[in-house]
Amino acid sequence: MKRSRFAEEQIIGMLKEQEAGLSTAEVCRKHGVSQATFYKYKARFGGLEVSDARRLRALEDENAKLKKLLAEQMLDNAILRDVGGKKMVAPGVRREAVAHACASHGVSQRRACQALAVDRSSVRYRSVRPDDAEARTAMKAVASERRRFGYRRIHVMLERQGIVMNLKKLRRLYREEKLQVRRRGGRKRALGTRRPLLVPDAANQRWSLDFVSDALTDGRRFRILAVVDDFTRECLALVADTSLSGLRVARELDALITLRGKPQTIVSDNGTEFTSMAILAWSQRTAVGWHYIAPGKPMQNGFVESFNGRLRDELLNEVLFSTLGDARRQIQAWQLDYNLHRPHSALGNIPPAEFAMKTALEQQAA
Repeated sequence: MKRSRFAEEQIIGMLKEQEAGLSTAEVCRKHGVSQATFYKYKARFGGLEVSDARRLRALEDENAKLKKLLAEQMLDNAILRDVGGKKMVAPGVRREAVAHACASHGVSQRRACQALAVDRSSVRYRSVRPDDAEARTAMKAVASERRRFGYRRIHVMLERQGIVMNLKKLRRLYREEKLQVRRRGGRKRALGTRRPLLVPDAANQRWSLDFVSDALTDGRRFRILAVVDDFTRECLALVADTSLSGLRVARELDALITLRGKPQTIVSDNGTEFTSMAILAWSQRTAVGWHYIAPGKPMQNGFVESFNGRLRDELLNEVLFSTLGDARRQIQAWQLDYNLHRPHSALGNIPPAEFAMKTALEQQAA
């Protein structure tokens, strides 16, 4: 809005003169304004005192400042949304972002740097570094001939050609030309054996491992590691936790071996926990054979799969667990009942612990 050449006090003084009895024409002639301008003043300041006019002017100034700040903030937000998704780490990327903001939003370089939190000195800097075209060409020639060479070996090859430079400089050029060597293959995993399994005829000949998952009442998921002796059908361990890594599986197996002795073979599927480096190292350290079933063939691990069905049907689908501690207590109680009291149809309807004791006595007598 165009600022008037009269202050608020002068305009209110004109209105007071007209209210005191002077005609509008005389007031306008006296102060050198047109009647249209006088009536605009009257529409805006009529009935106001000088203090009221000053307060109105202060409110208008404050409103104008707030509008300006809001407009500037909205423009800054638009600039940030436009280039905010890009990572601005290297100085070259920052220069490109500032140039894009200036071209797209019509702001000055200073304003773009302020919105993007970029130092103007880095934007205005112009590199005086040579392009090293000869070294780049020679480096790319060596890399194309010896594709598996890294920057250290390329550095040696260039020195043999008489191109001497600092190793860090060559590494920078190496990255800029995108000559990094891609690593081959994945990490080594445990492979185990694929030979056919024999039916066990004694305890501790073969253990079967598998995972069962369930959820607490608050929706958190947890897993249960089940370990079963394939001959006695005893449940050797039910380990419940929110996360069970290969290293944790190895620790639980060590604890079981301390209590029951070492098995000859362990059977499992091809899950990442069982094919991890921790299990490979454990199998080599303990000299326990580890057999992996064929992918997509859970019936090859039928003993523990049958046990998982009983566990889910008789406990997990029947009981709600409020906390992980509550789940562990009830799972341990069910394990004791399964081993000591629950009749097993494949064992002549006697509990697994009783069958194990009976078989041990028969073997001792023989």
